[in-house]
Amino acid sequence: MKTIQLRRYTLVDGEYDAFVEWWRGAMPAVRPAAGFTIEFAYGMRDSNEFVWAVSAPGDRDEFLRLEQAYLASDARAAVFEGVPQRIAVYDIRFVDEAPLPV
Repeated sequence: MKTIQLRRYTLVDGEYDAFVEWWRGAMPAVRPAAGFTIEFAYGMRDSNEFVWAVSAPGDRDEFLRLEQAYLASDARAAVFEGVPQRIAVYDIRFVDEAPLPV
């Protein structure tokens, strides 16, 4: 069993390229080191949006425990240090897998 969190961001106007460059350099290193798997990431330049999913083994409670530790970690603090706010709107939700029939 794994728990998946879908993260949809509307970015601050003019910050799309800077955000994507920062995300590519930071998240693939820091999230897996904290016990998460990045399932996918997609950007939509025309609408200034970025969507990605992160998962962790176990139920939602286990995910939230991992996330609490991640949010308090020195590694996370380091990748966010000095980074301006580039996200205007956050939409973060847990989702259920809907596998395609084989």
